[in-house]
Amino acid sequence: QVQLVESGGGLVQAGGSLRLSCTASGRTFSSDAMAWFRQAPGKEREFAALIIGNTGTTSYADSVKGRFIISRDNARNTVYLRMNSLKPEDAAVYYCAAKVYSGNYYYATAYNYWGQGTQVTVSS
Repeated sequence: QVQLVESGGGLVQAGGSLRLSCTASGRTFSSDAMAWFRQAPGKEREFAALIIGNTGTTSYADSVKGRFIISRDNARNTVYLRMNSLKPEDAAVYYCAAKVYSGNYYYATAYNYWGQGTQVTVSS
C-alpha cells in the first residue's frame, strides 16, 4: 500500500519559517514528480511547488517564489518544503502529492497519490 505522510505543520508568526516533510512508503518516487499543494478554507486546492525526480528541476507558484524551497532526499524517499517569510495568506492545509503518469504538473488532477495534509497556521 502506497502512503504519503506529511509532517511539520503548525502555528507560526508572520515572518517565521517552517519545514514540511513528506515521506513515502510502499513504492519509490525517486524518478517521479513530487509536489506540494495547499488549500485554504473556502478555496480550491492550489499548486505551491514541485520537484521533478530525474532532473531535480523545481517550479514554484508566483505567490511563494523566493520564499519557499522544495527539495528531496531520494535515499529517504522524502520531499521537503522549506517555507520562509511566512504570511497570513500562506495559512492552509498543505498536501504532498506524487505524479507517476503523464499530465500537467501544475494541476492537482494529474497527481496519483496524496498525503492526508498538514495544517499551517500563520498569525499576524
